[in-house]
Amino acid sequence: MAKPEPEKSNRREFLTGVAGRKQLRHVGDKIADRITERDEEPAAPATGPMVRLSVDAMACEFAISMNPGPSQQISIESGALEQLEPLEQIMTIYRDSSELSRVNQNALTEKQNLSDELYHVIKLCQEIYHQTDGAFDPTMGPLISLWRKCRGEKRLPTDSEIVNCLSLSKTEDLILDHESKTIQFLKESVSLDLGGIGKGFAIDQVVTSLLEQGLQDFLFHGGHSSLYAHGIHHHSEGWPVGIRNPLLIEERLATILIKNQAMSTSGSNAQYYRFQGKRYGHILDPRTGYPAEKILSAVVVAPSAAVADALSTAFFVMGVEESVEYCRNHTDVGGILVPKPSSGRKISPVIIGIPESQLFFHQPERDLDSVEFI
Repeated sequence: MAKPEPEKSNRREFLTGVAGRKQLRHVGDKIADRITERDEEPAAPATGPMVRLSVDAMACEFAISMNPGPSQQISIESGALEQLEPLEQIMTIYRDSSELSRVNQNALTEKQNLSDELYHVIKLCQEIYHQTDGAFDPTMGPLISLWRKCRGEKRLPTDSEIVNCLSLSKTEDLILDHESKTIQFLKESVSLDLGGIGKGFAIDQVVTSLLEQGLQDFLFHGGHSSLYAHGIHHHSEGWPVGIRNPLLIEERLATILIKNQAMSTSGSNAQYYRFQGKRYGHILDPRTGYPAEKILSAVVVAPSAAVADALSTAFFVMGVEESVEYCRNHTDVGGILVPKPSSGRKISPVIIGIPESQLFFHQPERDLDSVEFI
């Protein structure tokens, strides 16, 4: 098997074992590296031969990896991936002709009818917004624009600018009618951006199609930050997915075995703004208006990719204590959070609701100070 090539960092790639690359010649793919075997710990599961099909959509690569099998699997995969283009046309804000752009342009003056897909993803956004006390907010466009503008001007936003942005747009400023499946905005400054959940929602739609057509063993990822794994791979009880060290992103920290679950990651180690010697991450706290800085990275495992996608951002904003409380109230959700180390470069991951048998750490004596399972 060809030796995997080093992966390049990408948005929110800090802990993810990226599920594949475009080169089909790499039979082992890039879902997880083979971990060095150590006498005192069980070896992490390794990847085996697989077939992979990919397509570019939503400004990233979506790819399905599956075990070798009947040729009709390729037709099933190909047909499922064709759903991504119409889903993008529904959810993107970068096309004036998209359904979401039409909603953003007109929902202030009159109620807008929603397709089933857009209704369900906005409904989920509302639910997660309330469940996380606003740590995930799909209407924080004005705040993102302010920080982007100030970065271009090589300055920080003023307190008054932050306060003004926080008053412009919140999820409470939209009305979603569940009976008629319509939406209306209460303020002129409100707009929706589904970038924090859209890829996960698209993954879920494709996964549903794959399962309905009988495909059972596959891993589907989008954008190197969100994935869903179903069934088994290479004699393992699931699919091995690598987890990056958030301080040393070229190094593998651990491998997690995922089966019939989704996973998403968030972190600010690759995208940040440095001003007067201090680093400001790109993930903003919608509640304060400032970059979230409680932890280094967040991995979320959940029943659906949309939920994992949104919650990885929310957990990064919320930090350890709030995320632990969330998982206690939602037992089907787990997390791997990495707080900032008090000193040095050894990290102390906090594992919430994920069994120890599902995780395989890589060289803990060098990378880890401690591991806490909750």
